[in-house]
Amino acid sequence: MLKDRHGRTIDYLRISLTDQCNLRCVYCMPEDMSFQPDPNLLKADELRRLAAAFSRLGFRKIRFTGGEPTLREDIVAIVEEVSRLPNIQTVAMTTNAIRLKSLARPLAKAGLKRVNISVDTLKPDTFKKLTRWGRIEDVWEGIDAAEQAGLEIKLNAVIIRGVNDDSDILELARLTLDHPWQVRFIEMMPFGEVAEFQTLFQVDEAILQKTLREKYGSLEPMYGGELDGEARVFRLPGSKGTLGFISSVSQPFCAGCNRVRLTADGNLRLCLLRDAETDLRTPLRQGITDEHLDTLIAASVFDKPWGHGLAEESYPKQRVMSEIGG
Repeated sequence: MLKDRHGRTIDYLRISLTDQCNLRCVYCMPEDMSFQPDPNLLKADELRRLAAAFSRLGFRKIRFTGGEPTLREDIVAIVEEVSRLPNIQTVAMTTNAIRLKSLARPLAKAGLKRVNISVDTLKPDTFKKLTRWGRIEDVWEGIDAAEQAGLEIKLNAVIIRGVNDDSDILELARLTLDHPWQVRFIEMMPFGEVAEFQTLFQVDEAILQKTLREKYGSLEPMYGGELDGEARVFRLPGSKGTLGFISSVSQPFCAGCNRVRLTADGNLRLCLLRDAETDLRTPLRQGITDEHLDTLIAASVFDKPWGHGLAEESYPKQRVMSEIGG
């Protein structure tokens, strides 16, 4: 099991399977986004080899992200192979759910345990505005398919001032009254070409909680107020599900960060909000041995920075979110 220079155990890998997406969410990428050519992206055998290396090093959780991971035609095979690796206890996925109607059951059978589904509003018009191309009806079909397949469900909502920070969050929160889901409200984080938009329209967690309390009364803290991963978790009175708040900007959780990210083009990114990366694709294609690959990964993880530099207005510039792996 790996530790970084700050003594944190690092055992959670997020893998971006592709930088491409079938939506164009306004806080994620420009509408005319240019994607990397296929030769730059990791091939299936390279993904398998890297996942096996992280497994040998004691990683216990892998989450597949994108872009939109279900756009990979080999997604079911990848999930199946990774779920069989030693040490890997949980295989999860972040998705917009548009393709889950046909993929949820095969993915669950392959070993997928959980889906985090991006849905920022339940209003069709607002959903179209935020995603530019999407239909909320397709997302609901994907959610239903995931539930029928027995997958654990979390709903991720990125909150944007003046767009979905009022009645939208109330409607999303209401879902937890009747469903055993976690609805998670996520602060926008500044990245690349859309950093200015993300910074101007960010909504602090305290404002969201005030809005929810005014409507539903108290928010009951879960887990003794301790973080569940990156989320502060609460429950509405009498609800079946929970509410999570992920506030990387206003209330960072760097002290407990246990994750690194593998970009779609094969770079190990040690902090979501810092541009420093280690190239793993080139050594793979040059024939690096498993022993030296493990050493390279371990040395990189050891150098994981303590946290981001947002308080000093140091923003990541080289990539947008879809290229990193969320």
